[in-house]
Amino acid sequence: MRSRGATPDEAGATGRAEEVRDRLRAVIDPELGDTVVDLGMVRDVRVQGGKVVLDFALTTAACPLRNQLETDVRRQVEALEWVESVEIEVAAMDADERAALMARARWKAREEAPDTAVAATTRILAVASGKGGVGKSSITVNLAVALARRGLTVGVLDADIWGFSVPRLLGIEGGVEARKGKMVPLEKRVGEGLVRVLSMGFLADEQQAIMWRGLVLNRAVQQFLQDAHWGDLDYLLIDMPPGTGDVQMGLARMLPRTEMLVVTTPPVAAQRVAARAADMARKGYLRVAGVVENMSDFTCEHGTTYALFGSGGGERLAHALGVPLIGTIPLHPALAAAGDTGRPVAEGEGELAEAFAELARTIVEEVAPRVETAGCTARMLDRVEAAVAAADTTA
Repeated sequence: MRSRGATPDEAGATGRAEEVRDRLRAVIDPELGDTVVDLGMVRDVRVQGGKVVLDFALTTAACPLRNQLETDVRRQVEALEWVESVEIEVAAMDADERAALMARARWKAREEAPDTAVAATTRILAVASGKGGVGKSSITVNLAVALARRGLTVGVLDADIWGFSVPRLLGIEGGVEARKGKMVPLEKRVGEGLVRVLSMGFLADEQQAIMWRGLVLNRAVQQFLQDAHWGDLDYLLIDMPPGTGDVQMGLARMLPRTEMLVVTTPPVAAQRVAARAADMARKGYLRVAGVVENMSDFTCEHGTTYALFGSGGGERLAHALGVPLIGTIPLHPALAAAGDTGRPVAEGEGELAEAFAELARTIVEEVAPRVETAGCTARMLDRVEAAVAAADTTA
């Protein structure tokens, strides 16, 4: 008997299921630095018209990262135009699935990331953009201050080696001291919190051109990560250079658990350029945590609001990437003035301070909360590897 070929409806559902799988390759397990598809977490995808049902497997049902992964998965699928609803059925992996995941993790780790001075409990957020001039450094500095106002200890690494501006924006001056052969970050107390900073601006004159390329740039960033006394940090914010160059690629190798915040402005052109930064992050298996729109609407002293640079760029970019728009920072002359005087607006009160406070709250409570990962993938793999090693020595 001749087998029946797939009906048009079945073929369409199969094609859409593959489309969903492709979309889910943008969801990165932040511990293993690999996609949930390649790690075998997506067991099955069923498409029923506009409804998508996902059979999703975690290494353990009690993983504290469960909510984050579910949210990332849902956002990616819902970003597909034809999707009307998403149902996620979560279960724990069986022994065979965990074994396959560990094999994949070991294969990925064949080029092990170098050790750094950044504690394993620190949440690392790279603040990036596709091009310069979008206020990325101002966002980094004020977000750091807003996080510190919540009583947190925040590191700021100025990885924009050519265009360093963080020291001036924070109003911090001085040279970097060494202790036991390692650099000591300069500090700024903010309420009950603390900001620790390392920048090329502490090592070179602000008027001096840094004419480095490739490996030299990566080595500079590597020294800031390895040869420094960062201490215990709740968050490390990395002010990235604009574009998609050597520093971005090097960071993905040195700190594979880094997550990215993409900064854009309202115009469509800026949105499209910013998408390149997100694309590069995902190709390096870094999680894109969200989008921040800077230079949003301007409100004059009479209360009239103007969209001087257009509107909707941040929302469009977030939707296209399948991530949340986690903050919109209004266009306001006080932001530039505060940067010139070294007094971040997030230290004070008013509209801008409130916007950054809300951005910090969203990150801490929703987008990148600090979690205890003892029950998750990385610790599980450590325990399994230790058990295997112990068995080998007694065999």
